[in-house]
Amino acid sequence: MKNIFNNLIRSVLLVAALTISHHSIAQVPPPPPGGSNGSTNSGNNSNGGGAPIGGGLFILLGLGAAYGGRKIYQLYKEGEETLEE
Repeated sequence: MKNIFNNLIRSVLLVAALTISHHSIAQVPPPPPGGSNGSTNSGNNSNGGGAPIGGGLFILLGLGAAYGGRKIYQLYKEGEETLEE
């Protein structure tokens, strides 16, 4: 009985996975960038658009450096405590 139930579950999951993958492939692609007349903007053909990432990138790098420094400091302090014992 348990073997039949496991086979039934596997079959249902396989059919569900195939159905979901079939429907996800059938999505309509987004319209091309450009104005209302369909012309593309030849001056800015980057995939990311005009999203500024410079300020956020420096903030993340600074926070990562601060976090790494804090972890190194904690390991250093932990090493001093074990040497004192």
